[in-house]
Amino acid sequence: LAGTQFTNTSAVVGNDIATFPDIPAEIRAPQGSLPGVSGFQISFSSHHIYTPGDAPDVLVAMNPAALKTNIADLPRGGILVVNEDEFTETNLKKAAYTANPLDDGGLQRYRLFRVPITTLTARALKDSGLTAVQIDRCKNMFALGLMYWLYSRPLETSLHWIDEKFGKNAGVAEANKMALKAGHAFGETTEMFATHYHVPKAKLKPGLYRNITGNEATALGFVTAAQLAGRQLFYGSYPITPASDVLHELARMKRFGVKTFQAEDEISAIGSAIGASFGGALGLTGTSGPGLALKSEAIGLAVMVELPLVVMDVQRAGPSTGMPTKTEQGDLLQA
Repeated sequence: LAGTQFTNTSAVVGNDIATFPDIPAEIRAPQGSLPGVSGFQISFSSHHIYTPGDAPDVLVAMNPAALKTNIADLPRGGILVVNEDEFTETNLKKAAYTANPLDDGGLQRYRLFRVPITTLTARALKDSGLTAVQIDRCKNMFALGLMYWLYSRPLETSLHWIDEKFGKNAGVAEANKMALKAGHAFGETTEMFATHYHVPKAKLKPGLYRNITGNEATALGFVTAAQLAGRQLFYGSYPITPASDVLHELARMKRFGVKTFQAEDEISAIGSAIGASFGGALGLTGTSGPGLALKSEAIGLAVMVELPLVVMDVQRAGPSTGMPTKTEQGDLLQA
């Protein structure tokens, strides 16, 4: 959510943007462990950009595992912001550190900023009436506020979003707004940061723009193709991260005659798409790594009977389930 908010705000101020969410697994490793790390990468610019980039200028690490997993991507001289409250003996052990990396001199090549984000969030929300667990959930908003100050971003877009998101729970909404403002105020008032940055608007053609993910764009592309072909679009799919978003999007497209079917398994999903193709529709199925392996026999059937079939593979770490939901180009050979 914090990454999406920074993205939306950057879009509103007129920057060009590209993002790469490192999706948390639905079957998730323990919090604080190396396999349990998730993240959000964004590149934003005053000129046109095409990728989220490989080397971030700033890394925000909320615990030791996040630091260890991502520090290799940060170039020498990059800004490193860490939530030093989370560098406890227990968390260091989970991340396989034998000593605290904040104290052993190993991070001297970076501009290190040790911020007690958990403590400062708790202090800002001590009168909020929320439980300790609820207050702890607000620390990402504190970090977001700090990044907004560092890059001269306005708070209004996120404040409006918080009201919409948590409108039915005024206490939670107010706490998130307070945490966001507290993070921004920390950046503004502390002498920890020598400077902050301003990224001007990109020179984009005037018009109405939208913030869109690759999966959302893919769904729109499928609907457009069906309309241009004069065929009804049928999408048979079994929910699987990170392909499920396409099913979610197409399920909202009934006004264009789109039919979606959530099957009980991957084989049923592709079987239904082949049947739809036999009936004259544009048969489409979508999946990720292990699902593509399960569909392979039915793909052979479609080839043998010469029925048109579109198979979408939103790639993750290979055909097995050993690394659920982590996105990479691991299915290329299989595909």
